[in-house]
Amino acid sequence: MSRTNYSSGSPWESVIGYSRAVRINNVIEVSGTVAVDENGQIVAKGDPYGQALFIYQKIEKTLQQAGSSMKDVIRIRMFVTDISFWQEFGKAHAVFFKDVKPCNSMIEVKGLIGPDYLVEIEASAVTS
Repeated sequence: MSRTNYSSGSPWESVIGYSRAVRINNVIEVSGTVAVDENGQIVAKGDPYGQALFIYQKIEKTLQQAGSSMKDVIRIRMFVTDISFWQEFGKAHAVFFKDVKPCNSMIEVKGLIGPDYLVEIEASAVTS
């Protein structure tokens, strides 16, 4: 079994004990991702579509780092703080997955790690 952990450089990774993504053989799991940039700033505050789009772009970069792409994604889990924005979240999802059509869940939650985060997204991919 071949395992590679990928880090984002976040200080929380070592404090809590997690990786941005883990690849074992041809399976890649990407941790829950929120709309925060490399400087720790929230992106698209108050904008469901903007946050989701930014998150998918972050996930895409992580998958590329792991030798994969969005076309290899088989499962998306979206945790949202207000399900009434489902169309905005879905519109961002379709930018990347309109033709790929991975399994998808959108689950409304009470809250995320910060009050300005509207969505957190996880991805699973299988690559050759």
